[in-house]
Amino acid sequence: MSKRIQAKHKLDRRMGQNIWGRPKSPVNRREYGPGQHGQRRKGKMSDFGTQLRAKQKLKGYYANITEKQFRRYYAEALRQKGDSGENLVGLLERRLDAIVYRAKFVSTPFAARQFVNHGHVKVNGRRVNIPSYLVKVGDVIEVKDKSKQLEVVVVASQLAERDVPDYIEVDHSKMTARFTRIPTLSEVPYPVQMEPNLVIEFYSR
Repeated sequence: MSKRIQAKHKLDRRMGQNIWGRPKSPVNRREYGPGQHGQRRKGKMSDFGTQLRAKQKLKGYYANITEKQFRRYYAEALRQKGDSGENLVGLLERRLDAIVYRAKFVSTPFAARQFVNHGHVKVNGRRVNIPSYLVKVGDVIEVKDKSKQLEVVVVASQLAERDVPDYIEVDHSKMTARFTRIPTLSEVPYPVQMEPNLVIEFYSR
């Protein structure tokens, strides 16, 4: 359900990490970067390079977020009280497509974006087809009745390789989920270590 198969593989290899925890990631076979010079890129990275990589990794994880959108999340994270890095992760996890993925309604963040785009999801009983829609605490997200028997939904809900995080209450028999609280960084089940504070530093330069 995604048009970015090759780009996803390249991002994994450029970062040297299996960002989405996918079993078919090329990093599982080759940990060096893509291209003919990939094995030679082993020099010590600058502070800027480290911050840039942290930004690319976090931004890439959430499937096709534009630079403009991501910068808006950074600006909003600064405006909120508390740790800006934690605020940034909280905003990203409030995205409707992120919650659809976390609730195991679909199997990947890319599929979640497309699933929402195609109008299969309702929030508090109203159809929402904007993946970046920010869900509020207490909102109920559900798969439309006509979409509950789609193969992608049935397969994803039975996946044993990942669990639904504690900040989302899910009833897979009804295909509904409730967003109970904004998570902290340690609660978000990223397959790799994310460093949102380095992202804040990158944009603050």
